[in-house]
Amino acid sequence: MAKKDSSAKEPGRIKQLWQIFNLTKESDKLLVPILLLTFIVPIVAGVGAAILISGGSILTLILYITTGILLAILLTLVVLGQRAERTAYQQISGQPGAVGAVLRSALRRAWQASEFPVAVNPRTQDAVYRAVGKPGVVLIAEGSKAKTKKMLEDERRAVLRAVPEIPVHFVYVGPDADSTPLHKLNRTLKSFKNSLRKAEVLAVSHRLNSLKSGPNIPVPKGIDPTKVRAPKPR
Repeated sequence: MAKKDSSAKEPGRIKQLWQIFNLTKESDKLLVPILLLTFIVPIVAGVGAAILISGGSILTLILYITTGILLAILLTLVVLGQRAERTAYQQISGQPGAVGAVLRSALRRAWQASEFPVAVNPRTQDAVYRAVGKPGVVLIAEGSKAKTKKMLEDERRAVLRAVPEIPVHFVYVGPDADSTPLHKLNRTLKSFKNSLRKAEVLAVSHRLNSLKSGPNIPVPKGIDPTKVRAPKPR
């Protein structure tokens, strides 16, 4: 049996972090000062706490300084992952299928959604996506409000015909000033008040999936938001 080529192995964690940092730094000019601040502040706080609280105890001094260093590393990794994810979404923002990329990569557990839209305007490429979760049904417009409002209303009527009395929410992701930025879509979906149980979410999703779906729009190319999260420290 032939041995696997070592060059085909995935890069190690340190190399992954370095790649993520370099990719993000190209577009995020504030990344370096933010990471420096995130790394230095916990260490300074740990050293300060050690000096004030240790009372001359070497063990306590080491404990507080070590805690500050570990906290600095953890916070730096978290911030790097968040900034990298935000940069990835900014790079695909405005492209057809960008909302689908978020629904595919960012939603977890209780949500049922597809990366493909349920309605598309073939002329303008404006689209409507559907996500089902504990808040009910969320219809997400990809495009300007003026061009997608009628599409949302049509889809709302279709949803209510299939599952009456289920809450239906609208979210706009587009060029309008008051639209939801792509990188905040996941947070916006989770901000709605819960009204369904997990079993009801699945039942509603299955019922709606039986309806006719819209045409597929490919997810835009670029940095995959599913691959920009910083690896968790051991």
